[in-house]
Amino acid sequence: MKENTIRIPYKINHADGFFKRFRGLMFRKDPIENEGLWIVPCNAVHMFFMKFPIDVVLLNERKEVVKVFNELKPWKITKPINEAYSTLELPAGSIKKFGIRNGIKLYW
Repeated sequence: MKENTIRIPYKINHADGFFKRFRGLMFRKDPIENEGLWIVPCNAVHMFFMKFPIDVVLLNERKEVVKVFNELKPWKITKPINEAYSTLELPAGSIKKFGIRNGIKLYW
């Protein structure tokens, strides 16, 4: 593994249809653990109807990190990031735990 890559050891679900992308993690009662959601395409998120914070990682088409949001709280929104192609939603604390930062390439 290269220094500028990080493997995410979680089960990552793929949301690529309109309804899967729109729903995301809304209405889930319990925080996610050891799983994530990859939303494609997506360059911003909303936390409406969420009951727990999550870490949000915006990626370009090469799955390189272009922006991170640590422990984004319910009812918050992010501004669209032009360079972002997709969004990876992870359990709160994952960004810090794995050392995710801009420029790092992710895979799972």
